[in-house]
Amino acid sequence: MDQFKKEEEEELLEPVSPTAQCFNSSALSISVIAVLEFEIPIDEVQIMCYAKDLIPLNPLFSSIMVDDINGERKWKKVEVNLEEHILVPTFPSNLSVVDDINYDAYFNKYITNLGAQELAKNKPLWEIHIIKYPTSNAAANLILKFHHSLGDGYSVMGLLISSMKRADNPSLPLTFPSRKINSDDHNNKNLRHVLNYVPSFMNSVLDFGWSIIKSSVLEDDLTPIRSGGDGVEFRPVAICTISFSLHQIKQIKSKLRVSTLQLFS
Repeated sequence: MDQFKKEEEEELLEPVSPTAQCFNSSALSISVIAVLEFEIPIDEVQIMCYAKDLIPLNPLFSSIMVDDINGERKWKKVEVNLEEHILVPTFPSNLSVVDDINYDAYFNKYITNLGAQELAKNKPLWEIHIIKYPTSNAAANLILKFHHSLGDGYSVMGLLISSMKRADNPSLPLTFPSRKINSDDHNNKNLRHVLNYVPSFMNSVLDFGWSIIKSSVLEDDLTPIRSGGDGVEFRPVAICTISFSLHQIKQIKSKLRVSTLQLFS
């Protein structure tokens, strides 16, 4: 009877996708780190409330990876202790607001160490770090760390944005302004979508084929990002932050002749 009950419970567990297993293995562990900059100090209580509303939106936010009786990886539902996931680090308190450049150094060092640390596997694979100290770009920062097995950066950020509320009316979801177009513009836009479909399909086929060739035959060119040296994976890594204005982003986009999506990926 106990064995039957155990098997029934195991059947209720959701299988872990092959991609998620690859991202969370003994050889590889990849996380997504996002930083939200605030113009005002962060209220820790509000972040707690926000996290409570966020968890039900994705069942994986309250699940851990386990092996079932057959040795297969499954997602298991667990209770979430927010105090284990919402962390508030302590920086030196003798720095004034005018010394925010010094807090930049502490912030960069903190996020570098955070990127090198693996998430604990005995609890859901996400963390929120509240940085209450001012930097040169913000009065406070919120660091979001999610394991890649929970989703990619776009899906996670989309989920975060969808759960945000408007400042003028918290009962309404967050919205962004959109440009109104007339019927002629709408028809022209549909026509452009149709005309762009074929080259987009061909580009996808060519990109896939080129990726196969690059991964099996050719090597990537040496660049300031790729040194090609032996043992580069064991060298120290540092994460730095830099701000670009929209005008600078447009200039870089035009110079490289790429889309905005390609520029940030």
